[in-house]
Amino acid sequence: MLVENYFVSTREIQLYYADTDMMGVIYHANYLKFFELGRTGFIEDLGYSYLAMEESGYFAPVYDIQITYKKPLRYGDKSFVKTWVELNDGIKTIYGYTIVNGDDEVCAEGKSTHIIVKKDNFRPTSFKKAFPEWYLKYEEMKKK
Repeated sequence: MLVENYFVSTREIQLYYADTDMMGVIYHANYLKFFELGRTGFIEDLGYSYLAMEESGYFAPVYDIQITYKKPLRYGDKSFVKTWVELNDGIKTIYGYTIVNGDDEVCAEGKSTHIIVKKDNFRPTSFKKAFPEWYLKYEEMKKK
């Protein structure tokens, strides 16, 4: 979905009872899995595949991650992760995320920074050079 000149991917999050903590809310570390769901969904929505990236000899590990919790999610809540590209400079990509409940209230916000590394030696490489078409698609779709 295009929002204010940039593309936002939305995925529904399935919340399981096993995801809760002793307080009955979704355990904080699970939000990182929700970011992963959003990021892979974003990639798929643009016609690419993280698995295809790996098969061509590269990984895109997390370099940095930030999250701010605003409102708890509980088992039984409807929830969604919205994902977009904040920055794509050819070396690193920063994804932005918002997790909302069924009432569209913000429950968490965050960002993750990823770099591209060669699978055989884990040396950083340029996203722009390794995947020029993918890089250009991100440039077209990123938040401006």
